[in-house]
Amino acid sequence: MRKTSENRNYENVNKRRYAGTGEYDIPIIKPEQFDGCQFIGFNYASSCKKNREEKGIHFYLDDYQFIRLWNMIDRYLPMLQTFKYVMTPDFSTYADFPLALQIYNHYRKHWIGAYLQEKGVRVIPTISWSDEKSYKWCFDGELTHGVVSVSAIGTQMNKQAKKLFIEGYQEMIHRLHPETIIFYGPVPEECTGNIVRINSFQEKFGEVDCNGR
Repeated sequence: MRKTSENRNYENVNKRRYAGTGEYDIPIIKPEQFDGCQFIGFNYASSCKKNREEKGIHFYLDDYQFIRLWNMIDRYLPMLQTFKYVMTPDFSTYADFPLALQIYNHYRKHWIGAYLQEKGVRVIPTISWSDEKSYKWCFDGELTHGVVSVSAIGTQMNKQAKKLFIEGYQEMIHRLHPETIIFYGPVPEECTGNIVRINSFQEKFGEVDCNGR
């Protein structure tokens, strides 16, 4: 019999293997309807004791704050099942990351999303990309005409980073035709669509309502 510590180290394929899509077999996340809620960061989820059923969880945090969800997802599953929505973890896909790591992070995001949906959690996919080359795989596993979430935080510091974000955002619109876009943080004027804005942590501490109310 394997020890528990050993069971954590099989990249979760010992727990579930999903029939994926695209060249890299990315697990598919089913589309979800969105009817509004408050959002808090995953780092505040366990300390949130009131009205969890009215709140959603986002992962617009440094990766180290939620890597434990990938490593021990069943430990956090009962807690996440009590929230109204859970976004998929925003594992980093920076353009200067090795391609293998970018794809791995996209896979992990989708595996977690598919697993949570299987367990009854209402999942909102977080969309991210790096540069034009990532378009070959970064939208794999997403279905069209649903609700998605994005964030431009950290992408507007220089012209090149902003250019990469805007181009990726437009490609997302073209490919996914999202019904609703939950936008975390400031919205660049070039971004269009049915945008529902939530404040970033830097703008307002604690819980945030959609559209910053």
